[in-house]
Amino acid sequence: MWKVTIKGLLAHKLRLALTALAIVLGVTFIAGTFVLTDTLHNTFDNLFGTIYSKVDFQVRGVAQLGSGGSATRNAVPESVLATVRSVPGVQVAEGTVNGPVQYISHDGKAISSGGAPTIGLSFNPDQRISPLRLVQGKPPTTPDEVVMDLGTAQKYDFSVGNRVRTLLPQAPPRTFTISGIAKFGTANNLAGASLAAFDLPTAQAVLGHVGQFDTINVVTAPGSDKPAVQRAIAAALPRGVEVVTGQTVVNEQTSTISNALGFFNIALLVFAFIALFVGAFTIVNTFSITVGQRTKELALLRIVGASRGQVFRSVLTEAALVGLLASLVGLGLGVLAALGLEALLGVFGVTLPSGPLVFEARTVIVCLVVGVGVTMISAIGPARRAVRIAPVEAVSEQQVEHDIPMRRRFTWGSGITLAGIAALAVGLVAPAIQLVGLGAVLIFIGVARLAPAVARPMSSVLGRPLARLLGMSGRLGRENSMRSPRRTAQTASALMVGLALVSAIAVFGASLSKSATQSIDKAINADLIVLATNNQGQGTFGTTVPTTAATVPGVTASSSVYGGQFEVRGDIKSLAAVGTTNLSDTLNLSMNSGTSASLAAGDLLIDATTASNDHLVVGGTVPVKFALTGDTRMRIGGIYQDNQLIGSYLVSDRFYQQHFQNPLPFAVLLKTDGSPGVQHAVQHALQPYPNVKVQTRAEFEQSQAAQVNQLLGLVYALLALAVIIALIGIVNTLMLSVFERTHEIGLLRAVGMKRRQIRAMIRSESVILAVFGAVIGIIVGTLLGIALVSSLHSQGITVTSVPWSNLVVFLVLAGLLGLLAASWPARRAARLDVLAAIAAQ
Repeated sequence: MWKVTIKGLLAHKLRLALTALAIVLGVTFIAGTFVLTDTLHNTFDNLFGTIYSKVDFQVRGVAQLGSGGSATRNAVPESVLATVRSVPGVQVAEGTVNGPVQYISHDGKAISSGGAPTIGLSFNPDQRISPLRLVQGKPPTTPDEVVMDLGTAQKYDFSVGNRVRTLLPQAPPRTFTISGIAKFGTANNLAGASLAAFDLPTAQAVLGHVGQFDTINVVTAPGSDKPAVQRAIAAALPRGVEVVTGQTVVNEQTSTISNALGFFNIALLVFAFIALFVGAFTIVNTFSITVGQRTKELALLRIVGASRGQVFRSVLTEAALVGLLASLVGLGLGVLAALGLEALLGVFGVTLPSGPLVFEARTVIVCLVVGVGVTMISAIGPARRAVRIAPVEAVSEQQVEHDIPMRRRFTWGSGITLAGIAALAVGLVAPAIQLVGLGAVLIFIGVARLAPAVARPMSSVLGRPLARLLGMSGRLGRENSMRSPRRTAQTASALMVGLALVSAIAVFGASLSKSATQSIDKAINADLIVLATNNQGQGTFGTTVPTTAATVPGVTASSSVYGGQFEVRGDIKSLAAVGTTNLSDTLNLSMNSGTSASLAAGDLLIDATTASNDHLVVGGTVPVKFALTGDTRMRIGGIYQDNQLIGSYLVSDRFYQQHFQNPLPFAVLLKTDGSPGVQHAVQHALQPYPNVKVQTRAEFEQSQAAQVNQLLGLVYALLALAVIIALIGIVNTLMLSVFERTHEIGLLRAVGMKRRQIRAMIRSESVILAVFGAVIGIIVGTLLGIALVSSLHSQGITVTSVPWSNLVVFLVLAGLLGLLAASWPARRAARLDVLAAIAAQ
């Protein structure tokens, strides 16, 4: 049986290649995801290891909010440095500060690198403790000098001696002379971030850290007892300051990066498994068709003594070999996929640090297990049908269809679908993302099992326009798609899954965009909005921007908007802050109870959902904690209607500035007198600040919609792989159908059918298959999208919007892709030799 299996595979190389291709693409995606994320892990591990390789200890503020590398900590008083230096065993101790500083390029634009930060820091000339390595020039020694990272210098054509303008957090833009250019360890910069390094006094002044350090890095003397030195430092430190080892800092930073990359890794793997899930439908269909075509062959094996178990194992062995071969090819292509994923993310504004590619043994094991496993599991159903082939069928002239009875199919399909709906509902309410995923998978499987019940009537309806348009070719294509409802449904199911996901995302995106627009209309009364140009308008800018904008003639009211984190009843929450002067001119707070005027008194406003869930009322108090000022209780001054833009907690800008260290605004809301030219005047006044943009409310709404569309574009691009695999399934089915109907095609040619009519027949069948799958997929996906949006009403997605025009476009594209998928099978059918085809059995 082993030899028979191998010879069977080698005799059908094309079928093998097309079946394997679906698995190849899915495994390639998985391998590429692991290679990319492992490479990023390695890059950051090496980076932080280089930074702290010579640092024995770090003195820093105790974590006030959060923990580890993402914790919020207070600054260390400058006087602590002398205390640390006086501890026996300390050889070097240097204070450091950092904060946001942005360069301005030669063309006057603010320099930013995707989502990477723009960092200002103090330059430490002591190479034992500094992560910066000068490659040109000298360290900064005067208040008007700066050291630039090599990556920014090369990309924007800066060199030693050039003058460069910078945007500072606590001061107007300022020009510095580039005294030197440095690497960050062995890299050109810090994982894509731009670096502006000043001498320590200048850094403290421009970053708002006068008399303070963020951290103090310590190197011990050779031969000293490091644990004893650490204990001595700890004993000398004031309250609120701690000392940890350099390795602890490395571990915290890498753990923070690992958590962030973990989400990134899971997100990409979800799309990879979607592709494999779609590929599983293609494998099931291919093996089902080939088992049907090999009925006589398998029956002859039974006659010559093969048992049912041997036939079953033969089919599964074939599947295992196909899966193994496909997985090995996918692994080889994984490196290219990693580079492709990085390039794709770059197109959508996500900048990743570069580093040598990492190929872990875990990647090989997972890819082989998943690739072979999915293929074998998909082949179990066809293998079970193979063992039901009776030996007598070897001499029968008629092929017996071994299919599941319709009643049994309906029972199982309905049960699986209902189970999926239940799991989806529980997952959305809980919420539990695992149950949501399980529910969606069960729904797709259930619908796929029910699809044969409607395949014949839907193929008939969908094929009628083609029959009228193409005549005999269209009628034959329609009848071919109606001939085997199970095959039609199985082929279309793969495309159904892909388009269902695309449709669900379209509904979610349209609803999110509409909800955001509605939130803006409800929340903002301002005519103009000042935002950061970087990070899709989510970044911060200097404190001089609001003052500059507010003094422009024609501006009647302004309100700066801040955002940060604080602790409420032990949980870390987001806190927004706004200016209270002329608040109603810029911001619309729809109060359910209390008054927005209480903001000026230092009260806390909360949204209605938070008030209801936490049983809070106006006049009550709630325990809170701020990193800078510690624990306190705040009075609830009012409850406002939910609004996604404002968030759940709101205070005044004066209160916020008292409880946060050097806060920076992320938006300025401006009310104007309506006179023409005010927007232009504001833009002109803010021309020295190229890191901000001025938008009308309508433009702001459009920018929010553009961000949603950009995210949708990335998701569509990642889902495109699943659609491609579904099209491969259509190609595979049509190729096998051409082989199966060789005799029939020969007879059609013999009675006068032309080659172009044969091609039209195959193409019409393919279009019917594609549109059938698209119709079911769009219906299922739309319902899934509506369910998802409905479950997120409390999260701010309050409008359910179905993008009908997009769904129609998806349907038309499915038909065109079906036409494209039929090109090769149609040409192959048209080129069949008539006499050889008639003689075929």
